[in-house]
Amino acid sequence: MSDSAVRSIPFRDADGNEKTLDDLGEVVLVVNVASKCGLTPQYEQLEELQRLYGDRGFSVVGFPCNQFFGQEPGSMEQILDFCSTTYGVTFPINDKVKVNGKNAADLYKALKQTEDAGGKAGRVEWNFEKFLVLPDGEVIRFRPKQKPDDPAIVSAIESALTR
Repeated sequence: MSDSAVRSIPFRDADGNEKTLDDLGEVVLVVNVASKCGLTPQYEQLEELQRLYGDRGFSVVGFPCNQFFGQEPGSMEQILDFCSTTYGVTFPINDKVKVNGKNAADLYKALKQTEDAGGKAGRVEWNFEKFLVLPDGEVIRFRPKQKPDDPAIVSAIESALTR
């Protein structure tokens, strides 16, 4: 998907303020996150990416989602507390969203049109699915089990930051 409009789709931050990806960085890694998932330790690698590249116009952008076996049941206050105390998260955690179904957030409706490396678009498979959004609006999709420090993700981030 290459559409700069995805960068200007509004969403709500943890305080209820309207934001867009343009507000958060030139290169953003959008991730649907959850506190009680087997993939939750990916927070550590996401934070490492934030620390490595944050001063170069990059940001991880987390969206809590409770659509997968209720693995993000807490309030925003509980989620933010968990992220900061357990994983030292400094990247933005936004308001809870739905990523699939008719009530999916507009940002996710747009992101899900992007195909993964295997050519498959559509539904978000699970927590910690990743969408790297480049400055021109191009989106690169990585599935949940692909860890944030995977060479393909790191290479895509580094390439985008040197464009």
